[in-house]
Amino acid sequence: MQTQKTGEKPPIAQFKGLKALLINCTLKPSPALSHTEGLMSLAQGIMEKNGIETSLIRAVDYELAPGVYPDMRQHGAERDDWPQLYEHVTAADILVIGTPIWLGDKSSVCTRVIERLYSTSGDLNQAGQYAYYGRVGGCLITGNEDGAKHCAMNILYSLQHIGYLIPPQADAGWLGEAGPGPSYLDQGSGGPQNDFTNRNTTFMTWNLMHLARMLRDAGGIPPWGNQRTAWDAGTRFDFENPEYR
Repeated sequence: MQTQKTGEKPPIAQFKGLKALLINCTLKPSPALSHTEGLMSLAQGIMEKNGIETSLIRAVDYELAPGVYPDMRQHGAERDDWPQLYEHVTAADILVIGTPIWLGDKSSVCTRVIERLYSTSGDLNQAGQYAYYGRVGGCLITGNEDGAKHCAMNILYSLQHIGYLIPPQADAGWLGEAGPGPSYLDQGSGGPQNDFTNRNTTFMTWNLMHLARMLRDAGGIPPWGNQRTAWDAGTRFDFENPEYR
C-alpha cells in the first residue's frame, strides 16, 4: 500500500474501483426537495472527484416491507423491494446513511432501512464471514432540533453490529434553530456555508475513503476467528471453554 507524506493528497488512482452507496432516508419521495440530500451531495461530490463510483438513492422511493427477513414476499407481503435495493448495498464498498431528525430521532424510513440491512446480515461472503465484513459505513444528519449525535450513535452502532467497519469521525450533521426555522437548503439558513458542518463532512468522507481503500488493498478483514462457516463446522478458534475441548 502506498503512503503519502503529511499534507499530501493521495492520487485519485488509489480510490478508483471503489463504489459508494448513499441512502437518503428523507420522508419525501423524489423529486421533492430534500435538505438531507443537500448535505449528502457534499460527501458524494468529494468521492466522485476522487474516482469513486457513487449512487445516491431515496429509500422512500422503494416499497420496503416491514420485517427482518431478506424477502418479505415469502412471509406474506404483497411487495418487497428490498432484494432490489440489497443489490446496490452489496455492490458498494462504502455505505452512507443520511436522515432528517424527527422528534429527536432518526426518521421512520431510516429505521426501516436498518431493519432490512439487519435482515440480510446473516448472508456470508466467500471467506465464510458475515456479508458486510470489509465494508465501511458512516452517516449524515440534518434537522431543526437537537438529536444529531443521538441519531448518529444509533446508526453507527447498528452498522458496526451487522459487520460494517466505522472509521474515526464517521458522522456529521447540521442543525438549524429549534422550531420551524429554515432548513439546510433554505435561503438564509447558513447551512451550506457552515464551516463546522463542512469540515466534519469532509473528514468523514475522506476517512470512509481511506478505510475502504485500506481494506481493499489488504483483501478485507483476515478470515480467521470470525468465520461462521468454520464455527458451525466445529472450529472454535482457540476458545477455551472446556465444553469445546
